[in-house]
Amino acid sequence: MIEALDPQARRYAAAGVVALAWLAFSGLIAARQALRRRAERRAAATLAQGSGAPVLVAFASQTGFAEQLARATAQALTTAGAPVILRPLSTVTAADLAGADQALFVVSTTGEGDAPDSARAFLRDVMGAASDLSALRHGVLALGDRDYARFAAFGRTLNAWLAAQGATPLFDRIEVDDGDPDALALWRSRLADLTGAAQAADWNRPTCGPWTLTGRRLLNPGGAGGEAWHVRLEPADGVLDWVAGDLFEVVPDGAAAARDYSIASVPSDGGVELIVRLRHGPDGKPGLGSGALCRQAAIGDTVSARVRTNRAFHAPDTDAPMILIGAGTGLAGLRAHLKARAAQGRSRNWLLFGERTAAPDDFHRDEIEGWTASGVIARLDLVFSRDQSERLYVQHRLRAAAEAVRAWVADGATILVCGSREGMSQAVDAALVDILGADGLAALTDAGRYRRDVY
Repeated sequence: MIEALDPQARRYAAAGVVALAWLAFSGLIAARQALRRRAERRAAATLAQGSGAPVLVAFASQTGFAEQLARATAQALTTAGAPVILRPLSTVTAADLAGADQALFVVSTTGEGDAPDSARAFLRDVMGAASDLSALRHGVLALGDRDYARFAAFGRTLNAWLAAQGATPLFDRIEVDDGDPDALALWRSRLADLTGAAQAADWNRPTCGPWTLTGRRLLNPGGAGGEAWHVRLEPADGVLDWVAGDLFEVVPDGAAAARDYSIASVPSDGGVELIVRLRHGPDGKPGLGSGALCRQAAIGDTVSARVRTNRAFHAPDTDAPMILIGAGTGLAGLRAHLKARAAQGRSRNWLLFGERTAAPDDFHRDEIEGWTASGVIARLDLVFSRDQSERLYVQHRLRAAAEAVRAWVADGATILVCGSREGMSQAVDAALVDILGADGLAALTDAGRYRRDVY
């Protein structure tokens, strides 16, 4: 017995016991890892050999990045010889999942842990009920931003729900912080493992190109909410290709990640136009993106940027009415839609816009009044929160016009909201629930008639 040994011998014996315990524990971990690797290899062999069943690639995207990655994922599988079905998560049913052999999910998280707007139907109708998914093997790429408290929350929730329904993971969930290239490289590696093909070429965010700063003017000198600038840029290659609702992605010098801005123009304007609020950090210095666009870059300087498709904020191609709601620099995305509608001769447009004071915060007032006079804007509601003793915002004006909102929606109107996520868009969402009912707003969302570009 150890107690019978001298002190030094007891120390050696105790150390030996600890070492043996550690070796046993390490062996257990290694055995578990080996079992998991064997399971992954079996899954890979099934896909590489071609089971005949297509791989479902489903995406839920708020600003278009998840969709971009899902399309690249589908292309990588197709190139490797695997049949693929690529679908928005909003169109995937419980029966689709139960009937699939393998599914890959590329999903983003918006705001403080919410699912993208387009995924609300899936969250309600599919994840809201139990399903037998014991035959399904799956992988999840969860996009997010660690600046938010509930990082990649929707991807984590989806992954947990799949596990609870009996689905088997092909590999551990992969989380991507603001486009982290290492996480995306790991996803490509897992796809290569599944197909037995070489790893796909790098498909991080597409390379930006040079855009020339050709115009800039301050919209609200002395504005209480900070400077708002109208900025114009033109592409060095002369290619003008976007639609109303798309985003402009700028990579400022010294920045690790791109900054997204709502495009306020259409290609026939000859350049991308933005409405940018000059931001300042805790140290008082201008933000990298807004500082470069509003102050530091000189007219004629080049900026590294690109246009990014944002289908979630595209307008339906219809003559039906449109209700456009926004505040502050959110006017940018609404302005592009109004320009597009004017060019199409679609005049049943209702603009609700809010800022702090009519002077000097009446951004593009002459243009808006011109559209109203010509009939492009059929109804205009402007609300300036500090121009009266009671603070009034767009959600208050929306509630006051509840009967008209219901009439426009009954006539087929699409509702577009652009601007701040915190405060404005949340308050507008709550007002629309009061006006249309939770089920009514959900039905509008499912039909693609409630779309948001919020930040």
